[in-house]
Amino acid sequence: MSAAMAGSAGTASAGTSGGTRDGPVDDEGCPPPCTSGSSSSRTSMPMASERVTSLNTCALSFNISFGLGSSGSTRVSNELGAGRSQAALLAVCVVIFMATIGGLFLGLTMILFRRTWGYLFSNEEEVVKYVATMMPLLALSNFLDGIQCALSGIVRGCGWQKIGAFVNLGAYYLVGIPFAVFFALVLHIGGKGLWMGIICALFVQVLSLLIITVRTSWEKEAKKATDTEHAI
Repeated sequence: MSAAMAGSAGTASAGTSGGTRDGPVDDEGCPPPCTSGSSSSRTSMPMASERVTSLNTCALSFNISFGLGSSGSTRVSNELGAGRSQAALLAVCVVIFMATIGGLFLGLTMILFRRTWGYLFSNEEEVVKYVATMMPLLALSNFLDGIQCALSGIVRGCGWQKIGAFVNLGAYYLVGIPFAVFFALVLHIGGKGLWMGIICALFVQVLSLLIITVRTSWEKEAKKATDTEHAI
């Protein structure tokens, strides 16, 4: 114990008296700055930029789809309230057709400009290359999301909010999250795996809402809407 204390005291006195210090020093006797934190931050910054760029691209395309779904919801509800079942069916067909064409156009645009799209958000080559690999998945999810927004607007216009809630919960919590965990953590695909889970959820959501819409009797829905309006 005393030897250790003496040794530590000697080391301290040597350090205070201008003796040598452990590790490299510069010309003025100061240690070099620590670079481990800066290197990790430089590594994490491109990864964060990659995720943010993908999310911003998805949000940009979603605004277009959401606007189309909102207009379809208003149109369908107005036609059903007026008792015009055929006009409501026509509005449904038009909004689905426009969502399909718009999704195809945006998807093809994303694929064609996938190698330069990343420069809109960052100058990092790593970010641009990662966005280029993600763009086909983003294009597919945008296409499905456009149709989903149109069908969700139709569901809202018909007053089927409860059905839409069950479909959304089942698609994302029972299908999307498990598949995202499987792709990302089990198959080690990473961020692409998370997005593939979202695509699986969107596929189930679109398929479920499409089946509900196709099997709908628009004459009965129009009669139900007019009866409700007269009752009020």
